[in-house]
Amino acid sequence: QLETLEQEEQECLELRPHPTEKTTHIVSHEHGMTVTKTLQEGEAEPQCQSFSYSRAKLRGLLLEGANLLLLRVLARRRTMPPDLVFPAINTEGDLCTSSY
Repeated sequence: QLETLEQEEQECLELRPHPTEKTTHIVSHEHGMTVTKTLQEGEAEPQCQSFSYSRAKLRGLLLEGANLLLLRVLARRRTMPPDLVFPAINTEGDLCTSSY
């Protein structure tokens, strides 16, 4: 029973004249998970968005660390179960599916 408790992703683009930094922070809590996205473009005020997903919607969630672990296990076993699909959170922080 592995569970992601917290994950942070940071992306920096060095575009002139306005470098851009995008951060996504995902944290688990008793009711589900909260995703906070922050976008900083140049000297402008950071733009933040935060939203939550319930535990029911996240059942079987596969985040980045768990995805790497799963891929290693599948490679080691040299087998792929048919129709392997998990809920995931994309780079925008939206709920989606990950199919293998």
